[in-house]
Amino acid sequence: MSALRRVAIVGSGPSGIFTADFLTGQAELPVQVDLIDRLPIPFGLVRYGVAPDHISIRNVRDTLWRTFERENLRFLGNVSVGTDITAAELRDRYDAVVYAYGAASDRHLDVPGEDLAGIHGAIDVVRWYTGHPDAAIQSLTAQIRAARSVAIFGLGNVAVDLARILAKSPAELEGTDIPQHVLDALRDSAITDIHLVGRRGPAFGTFTTKELRELGELAEADVLVDPRHLAPDPPSERELAANRVAKRNFDVIKGWSERQPAGRRRRVHLHFLARPVRFEGQGRVERVILARTAHREDGSAADTGEAVTIDADVVIRAVGYRGQGLCDVPHDGGRGVIPNRDGRVLRDGVTAPGEYCTGWIRRGPKGIIGANKMDAEAVAQLVLADLAAAPERGVPAEDIKPLLEQRGVRVFEANHWPEVDAAEKSLGATRGRDRTSLHNWDLLRAPAAALSGDAQLATSS
Repeated sequence: MSALRRVAIVGSGPSGIFTADFLTGQAELPVQVDLIDRLPIPFGLVRYGVAPDHISIRNVRDTLWRTFERENLRFLGNVSVGTDITAAELRDRYDAVVYAYGAASDRHLDVPGEDLAGIHGAIDVVRWYTGHPDAAIQSLTAQIRAARSVAIFGLGNVAVDLARILAKSPAELEGTDIPQHVLDALRDSAITDIHLVGRRGPAFGTFTTKELRELGELAEADVLVDPRHLAPDPPSERELAANRVAKRNFDVIKGWSERQPAGRRRRVHLHFLARPVRFEGQGRVERVILARTAHREDGSAADTGEAVTIDADVVIRAVGYRGQGLCDVPHDGGRGVIPNRDGRVLRDGVTAPGEYCTGWIRRGPKGIIGANKMDAEAVAQLVLADLAAAPERGVPAEDIKPLLEQRGVRVFEANHWPEVDAAEKSLGATRGRDRTSLHNWDLLRAPAAALSGDAQLATSS
């Protein structure tokens, strides 16, 4: 009988959990998996990337949680690879290491004035409204409360999520698990105008039709589209003829352009064929200078020489996420991924034995949760094949948990999540809500504080 093989997975979002599920759910090779995460609880993108009003998708965590019930899977939370333990130490103590830590930074626009206060990456704002403990709570809460006009750059689902959450009424968000301080800030916000800006035309947006349609269903916001931005041109016509999703999206947008505004308190403006050329303001952003664009024959965008100015108290970049480097793990800075060949990590162009990557850190920030599942299964099969072919260790490797505890790291295991789960539901009940997300490190590590008179800390910044 084969000896037990030990695998470490760095990152406990969907990619990491799916990989752990495939490894621990098979019976051909005995495998023990440690799922390691910097946060004290699992779920990654499901908890901190999916918009709070997409309740059914966020509830995927209940399905993912079943994987943690397996005896051959251990969750080690509150462990930072690169600080508490190195990747080299993981490689020494495991038969295989899988990197599944996603893409946690955003792409910049590289526009003059982008360093002004009030300009944020999408990930900063998404973390704020999903309750990530690293969110800049106080500054973002103050800015959103005071802002009247917000500009969002990007034509994908993240940009649409941002616009929708900022435009929704408090009543539309009450049934979500959005943190209480975020709900309060949105209730008090002075925002009247949200500008969604893309450098190409509506045929080239990458949003899904379902998410796009949700913008037109907001109780207190009109969606405004200039019909001139829908004028046909050869690249757009080719895209619409070849891409059914693009055609459905175009029809939705065209319908909005033909609607009369209902005079709601907020307006979502869709600006196509425009790109930012400069941000202006005294110490903080106050306005954006846009250049009008037109499609070249290949579908790319070229400036027309016309400029437009829009007021903006807050600017959000939603033009793509990027994966970051992790201590001594190889990293392709240009693409924001770990160099790999079909999921096997490459070091100086050569396959590194026992090292793998999956999800966004392998292929870039593309695809939904289901795509990560397929990716995870493929990489798990590689891991199992390589382990089966590799010689067995002569002696068992050292367990990292005692090593971490010797270094003063407080390790949280999977049985900590039910405590957080219960605390969030109980905290929500104090405000007449089903659930309220805990959003700071202290309460995620000690959720009982939210149930023992420290509700103020749990619901405020």
